[in-house]
Amino acid sequence: MLDCQNLTYQLNRQSIIKNFSFSLNQGKHILIKGASGSGKTTLLCLLAGLIKASSGKIIYDKQEITTLTAAKLDKFRAKSLGFVFQNFHLIKYLTIKQNLALVGTMSGVKILDDEIQQYLTELGLAEKANELVDTLSIGQIQRLAVIRSVISKANWILCDEPTSALDDDNTNKLCSFLKIQAAKNNSSLIIVSHDNRVEKYFQNIQILTL
Repeated sequence: MLDCQNLTYQLNRQSIIKNFSFSLNQGKHILIKGASGSGKTTLLCLLAGLIKASSGKIIYDKQEITTLTAAKLDKFRAKSLGFVFQNFHLIKYLTIKQNLALVGTMSGVKILDDEIQQYLTELGLAEKANELVDTLSIGQIQRLAVIRSVISKANWILCDEPTSALDDDNTNKLCSFLKIQAAKNNSSLIIVSHDNRVEKYFQNIQILTL
């Protein structure tokens, strides 16, 4: 279970997130909506332990990550979290397959070539498997980032605007892919987005406001 209690984040004395709370059982999903500048990306960075909250608690399965050392946070993220960043954080000089295989090295999860190929096929990237990330379109990179987030079968998948560069068809394919993979692995999805096309895939929707 994820329990987020009275989370506040201040920057230059301005509250970016203020007393935000929610809880999510393992295997359940949530869509957090909000206008641009409402703090959605900041919230995900807090949930991933990439920045430190000004106050409040973030507890994953009875483990409060707000008290962990940097080394323990790194280990927690590698084992328990999948993350889709808005700027993707893929390694441009590696191929698609090499980027995905690297996830297994970092997380300690064995990832089979057949499994990689299946994921790529489902999101229309199979023919690009051996191409460098630097040669891909933004939409292709976004789909690759989503595959990377689920391939280690992490308990918690955090996605920051995962459909922002996609057309309607690829948006539907990607959302279905995320839901199917989460169901297979009993993973929880935490999606932040202002994309109305995503709403139909979620029953649990919260609005984030300043």
